[in-house]
Amino acid sequence: MGICDGRTVIITGAARGLGRAYALAFAAEGANVVANDIGTSLGGEGRDTSAADQVVAEIKAAGGTAIANYEDITDWDAAKRIVDATVAAFGGLDVVVNNAGIVRDRMFVSATPEEWDATMHVHLRGHFCLSRHAVDHWRARQKAGDAVDARIINTTSGAGLQGSIAQAAYSTAKGGIAALTLVQAAELGRYGITANALAPSARTRMTEQAFAEKMATEGQTFDTMDPANIAPTVVWLGSAQSAHVTGCVFELEGGRIMLEDGWREGPVVDAGKRWAPADVGAAVDGLLAERIAPRKVWGTA
Repeated sequence: MGICDGRTVIITGAARGLGRAYALAFAAEGANVVANDIGTSLGGEGRDTSAADQVVAEIKAAGGTAIANYEDITDWDAAKRIVDATVAAFGGLDVVVNNAGIVRDRMFVSATPEEWDATMHVHLRGHFCLSRHAVDHWRARQKAGDAVDARIINTTSGAGLQGSIAQAAYSTAKGGIAALTLVQAAELGRYGITANALAPSARTRMTEQAFAEKMATEGQTFDTMDPANIAPTVVWLGSAQSAHVTGCVFELEGGRIMLEDGWREGPVVDAGKRWAPADVGAAVDGLLAERIAPRKVWGTA
């Protein structure tokens, strides 16, 4: 008996890296896994349905239960077909793990509209379409009198939480996902749905290129960048045990679980009247002197 025994989970981008680690871990804890992946390149080009087939075969070989799915999460109708196929195969749906994403690294001064739109499309629209159809399914179940204990697990990033040089589009999309998570948590609790987000740090196709030195394993007794290190927290968030946790963003790396503190009100000064423009500078300087120093944007000195 695992902590997700009998629960059904859709994982997007499930064929490689973090998604594959999540799929294997959920299956090992008794979940029915729908491994969704269209098998694109890191930049989002091309298709390869065998990628999803491989992780499903691996789950089944280990005694788990899984099906592959090759639908495009950014397509509204296709996203509904993912939910419908899941319900048809397993009789229901309990967890959506929005993991799929692409990256188009580019300094802002060189960014193109096409790269910007592609990044927003996969990350933001992809998170929206599948989750929206899943929520329709869960609301219908609740209206029918079923007890709903559902989970949305989104994927943000350190880049989205603090910014990253040469990743304006990616950082913007991931920051938007963090904000989306807060809204989902606030709105969907009444239906028995929680929403949380992850900012995982692990070895993937994306990070191996951007952070090759950090991803290296030479001389390590514990491989902190193994994607499998992230999976236990994701599986727990998908379990019935996490019903009391919603609206949180967790930064995960190796054996570390860090709860993000988020934007909150900082130092304040109130003149009690309209400011004169010439006086604003001194007031802002005073606020800057009082604030807690923010984390630096990735890639800055």
